[in-house]
Amino acid sequence: MRISLIIATCLLAAGSAQAANADLGKDKAATVCASCHGADGKSSNGQYPILAGQHKDYLIKALKDYQSGARNNAIMAGMAKPLSKAEIESLAAWFASQSGPLNMSR
Repeated sequence: MRISLIIATCLLAAGSAQAANADLGKDKAATVCASCHGADGKSSNGQYPILAGQHKDYLIKALKDYQSGARNNAIMAGMAKPLSKAEIESLAAWFASQSGPLNMSR
């Protein structure tokens, strides 16, 4: 019984941490990403990719690649460079939680 309670508590904490990450990502997106990609990742300017609905893992890899120089874009390198691992994961969680271009009603 005690082990079940511990496991349940851990699962609840993990779920809360994921929600908090998306909330932190929403705040960071509003200050770092919104001017080009929109705060919700649904850019109306074709020059900037829509981030809403992208896979979280893809977004994490893209930002890390901009940081390392494996992916080359002067603007994105400058935006990604100061981001911490937690900020990258939070941004990815936020944009992945948004509906993508095929279902922009969310």
